[in-house]
Amino acid sequence: MRRSALIFLHDLTMVVLAWLGAYWLRFNLDIPVEFIHAMWSALVVVIPVQGIVFYAFGLYRGLWRFASVSDLKRILIACGVAALASPAALVMAQQLSMVPRSVFILDPLLLVLLMGGVRFTYRAWKDGHFFLRRTGVGTPVLIVGAGETAMGLIKELEPSRVWRVVGFVDAGSAQAGRQLGGVPILGGLESIGDHAQRSDARHAIIAMPSASVAERRRATELAAAAGLSVLTVPSLDDLLTGRVAISAIRKVELEDLLGRDRIELDEAGLQELLADKTVLVTGAGGSIGSELCRQIACFGPRKLVFLEQSEFALYSIEQEFAGRSVDCVVGDVKDAARMGTVFAEYRPDVVFHAAAYKHVPLMECANAWEAVRNNVQGTLNVARAALANGTGEFVLISTDKAVNPTNVMGASKRLAEVVCQAVQAQSSATRFVMVRFGNVLGSSGSVIPRFREQIAKGGPVTVTHPDIIRYFMLIPEAAQLVLQAGLMAVRAAEGGRVFVLDMGEPVKIIDLARDMIRLSGFSEDEIKIEFTGLRPGEKLYEELLADGEATLPTPHPKLRIARPSAVPDAAWLAELEDWLAAPWRDQAEVKEGLRRWVPEYRPATH
Repeated sequence: MRRSALIFLHDLTMVVLAWLGAYWLRFNLDIPVEFIHAMWSALVVVIPVQGIVFYAFGLYRGLWRFASVSDLKRILIACGVAALASPAALVMAQQLSMVPRSVFILDPLLLVLLMGGVRFTYRAWKDGHFFLRRTGVGTPVLIVGAGETAMGLIKELEPSRVWRVVGFVDAGSAQAGRQLGGVPILGGLESIGDHAQRSDARHAIIAMPSASVAERRRATELAAAAGLSVLTVPSLDDLLTGRVAISAIRKVELEDLLGRDRIELDEAGLQELLADKTVLVTGAGGSIGSELCRQIACFGPRKLVFLEQSEFALYSIEQEFAGRSVDCVVGDVKDAARMGTVFAEYRPDVVFHAAAYKHVPLMECANAWEAVRNNVQGTLNVARAALANGTGEFVLISTDKAVNPTNVMGASKRLAEVVCQAVQAQSSATRFVMVRFGNVLGSSGSVIPRFREQIAKGGPVTVTHPDIIRYFMLIPEAAQLVLQAGLMAVRAAEGGRVFVLDMGEPVKIIDLARDMIRLSGFSEDEIKIEFTGLRPGEKLYEELLADGEATLPTPHPKLRIARPSAVPDAAWLAELEDWLAAPWRDQAEVKEGLRRWVPEYRPATH
């Protein structure tokens, strides 16, 4: 309040100076004696009138430290209104005759210059623009990109003693020789090595958050090939939401190179699907389940129910959502009675079934029966509980390993898909949809954390086979597309569909290992790559469609619908339940049974 009062007094002082200055200019710096009294007496009217106008236009809500164009616009409008109000007030005070008309023109112009000038001068002083750019202070760095983000970055780095920006390198060389914020644009990206050598830079900051992933990857590769340590600014989403500042520079991670362009979501449709609904997520503490919870929470559900077997995982997600309308339930999807109790209590409108055992080698041999019970029996239990308690939509999180499976995990997930279709065939009250996608970066069991640990220990980095390839997707992207698939099922008013996510181009794991070694600042001579052979159940490449499946397009460019073979009947489902009812089956029995229930299953021989 005290600060606002001081600013108000400052502006009233500017009113006096502008009024006197207008007279001074009108009479060529020599005011006649007969006009001096009129000048001062008019101020008695002008000061309160203009003060009221300035206060009404909210000139005292902003901070001078962050004076901007919007503040200048507000000053212009306020001074324009004050310029009209002043002569009107002088007419009513019968003092207009002694005021030269040119004063009413000069006064607002001077007032804008004085009020705006002082504000922007203060900001320039606070930003350090009254001092020469520091030279020889901080580590020399090149900025890749010459757009608005790069300009914002140089403003934030200018006072820094850590970094010293020595030049911009743009994707095109058309702007070479010009300056941006007083820093030269050196030239094109292809010659970044030469620019780095001439400027003695050893670091490059990729300031292209709105560029495509392919463009950012190319910039990173060229900078790394030039021997520069590559950094980047936060993502465009983080900058737009204000979660972080441009100056929050970090190292380039593999996710920056493998991520894909931003997904356009049907936010209005998802709002309709999730807002004011009770939504239950199984496996809520896992990498996919927890991200689904975060995404769902953005659409205002009435209640979120987190169902999780792991106490620690459930506690972690509970702490993240402290203060929100969430219920945390410990439960095992293999326990049909527990699932029935939970669903009867909460009666969820929408269910996302993410609980699953997903690690291929671990589930292949001694744990094969547990994989089947968790992934198949667990899915059946949750599906039946949803059907019995009036759930509208049920989304099963599946995997590309369910396509022509060669391992127990993939076969069990394919069988879970068929189970949902069989349950769907018995009732249309609940819509069941399945969503297939490949590996997600950063998930539990992902190859990325293992490579990081191996590099931190000095190597070697172990890759199972030189030709092995995988599809990769970021966890948030996968979660968003899962939500979009659920919405499409609602709009189609038809369940039993298998949605296939567009996973982009497959990535060779050896290339991924090389990227991680390079981004960590090492060469392959320093960190060796060793081949260990395919693990149990592992195959060289994954597929998103089985041999007998075709796809149909959807309104979303990254989602397609698989058209599977005939759906089994109730007798098939009853027979499967009898097989699942056994307390234990050894590895050979499990694989023999899966070959029967999933005809396309061909166990790997290695």
